[in-house]
Amino acid sequence: MAKRTTPTPPLPGQDAAPSTETPTQKLDRLTQAAIAPLTGGLSPVSLGLAAADWAWHLALSPGRQLELAALAARLAGETLRSAVSGTDEATAPPDEDPRFRHPAWSQWPFSQMRAGFHNTEAFWREAAQVSGMTAHHADLTQFFARQWLDMLSPANRPATNPVVQRDMLESGGAHLRKGLQHWLADATGVPTPGEAEQVKRFRVGQDVAVTPGKVVYRNALIELIRYAPQTAKVHPEPVLIVPSWIMKFYILDLSPHNSLVRYLVGQGHTVYMLSWRNPDAQDAQLTMDDYLRLGVLDALQAVGAQHGTKVPVHAMGYCLGGTLLAIAAAALARETGVQGQNQMPPLQSLTLLAAQTDFSEPGELGLFIDEGQIALLDHITRGQGYLSGKQMAGSFEFLHSRDLVWARRMREYLLGERDQPNDLMAWNADTTRMPARMHHEYLVALYLNNALAAHSYRVEGRAVSLGDISLPVFMVGTQRDHVSPWRSVYKLHHLCDAEITFVLTSGGHNAGIISEPGHAHRSYQMDTRRAQGAWVEPDAWADRAPQHEGSWWPAWQGWLAARSSAPQKAQPISARSALCDAPGEYVLQRYQE
Repeated sequence: MAKRTTPTPPLPGQDAAPSTETPTQKLDRLTQAAIAPLTGGLSPVSLGLAAADWAWHLALSPGRQLELAALAARLAGETLRSAVSGTDEATAPPDEDPRFRHPAWSQWPFSQMRAGFHNTEAFWREAAQVSGMTAHHADLTQFFARQWLDMLSPANRPATNPVVQRDMLESGGAHLRKGLQHWLADATGVPTPGEAEQVKRFRVGQDVAVTPGKVVYRNALIELIRYAPQTAKVHPEPVLIVPSWIMKFYILDLSPHNSLVRYLVGQGHTVYMLSWRNPDAQDAQLTMDDYLRLGVLDALQAVGAQHGTKVPVHAMGYCLGGTLLAIAAAALARETGVQGQNQMPPLQSLTLLAAQTDFSEPGELGLFIDEGQIALLDHITRGQGYLSGKQMAGSFEFLHSRDLVWARRMREYLLGERDQPNDLMAWNADTTRMPARMHHEYLVALYLNNALAAHSYRVEGRAVSLGDISLPVFMVGTQRDHVSPWRSVYKLHHLCDAEITFVLTSGGHNAGIISEPGHAHRSYQMDTRRAQGAWVEPDAWADRAPQHEGSWWPAWQGWLAARSSAPQKAQPISARSALCDAPGEYVLQRYQE
């Protein structure tokens, strides 16, 4: 663990004694925690219930069995006919599956393997759906049927992959030997010398997270960075950015060319950024209220101390940081307010990037969240006090197993092609932890109970409602987001009557947000619903919203500028308020998982 060079006071809840655990309860916890690594951190109970739901309903549905038998016979016949006809599919359109796009897959017998695999996929897409199953179990069954098929794909084995066979002949096996070195490096955790040098290219504070600034506030949970002005004049209203606590903040301050922070200060904005401390076992009892108070509200109060409590603030949150910021905005909008509200500047606007407020349709991530899965996670985190970044990353690998596991391993282990590291990959490997209690609370309150959308989420013991938010809102969803699906992000439209400008941008959860001007092949749609405007379904919105080429960043900056006062002479950061240089100390905390 990195040393804390500045003493920090104890966090709320650190001294709270954990609830009493009987010997039998401890036995249950240790047993389930020991099983978790064998199932990839997934609850075997949840998976077993889904399989039983499917099997029992199928067993009691002879009509459905006949339909599936007929489908299997038809698809098998199609596969055999493709072999008998001798068609090599050379004139067929390119395969949509990137694993089979190479022309070598159009030659027999590989064309038949490909056809058989696609027909098997088609069968299981249909077979996983049986009338009477719960929607959650049906989704789980279909999802894990895809996982098994992806594992069994002929593209994953040299004996059935013509691309690998050709490469072995052309390279004399050199690429396969190189792939073996990659496998050994991954299995042992010891990178090759070349890879070790590549990792050093993205050092925090030297290569990434290098926008000049100072840490101007620190408590036991956050550091607040104020970035130095880069223009002669700046808008008086500062921008406060709240990143997700499950990631290091510098996703928004990567290399100079794709840093959102650097772009904003270059456009005449004063920017503040939260940097979350990486929690450890001592922080197990931290709550969501602690993250709200010590994170968003204390940071807002600190910004007020820098500029005065009369100067309004543009607040922006990314991913779960945006969800937490929406909770804060709703709490501040309550009639009676929150403790210390009179010491905080008012909010001028609210920007939410890939941030859900209604979790009724959270996408494929919701597959891993039910009572059984949360119980297993509780058993894991109770023993160690937190959920590690490595444990959390396992769920995301399941979501993208085709690209992050099988296709990647085929390239790296069979073809010897190692992905060249970049700043986004280096950031993604810089994992963080989540305190046990807070992790449980946000999964149950947000994902399981959808309390925020139901107006039953409680702050300081009282329910808050997103319907109280009247600030102008700027929201961004991304087209290929598996973490915060854009239609789920869009649901804020029916939770509050504020003016909402919604942007749908190309890319995924991270790449769609890190979309700097000049980035090739970027586009977005954008439209505004006036306050008290009529509800429009997301697909209807997408059909009519104007399309724009390029990055959405200038559109957001223009939106902020239109809601800001005229620029004034920029002031340097006071030396008296500076605790240390950006990126601060908390972001450098790393742990052996």
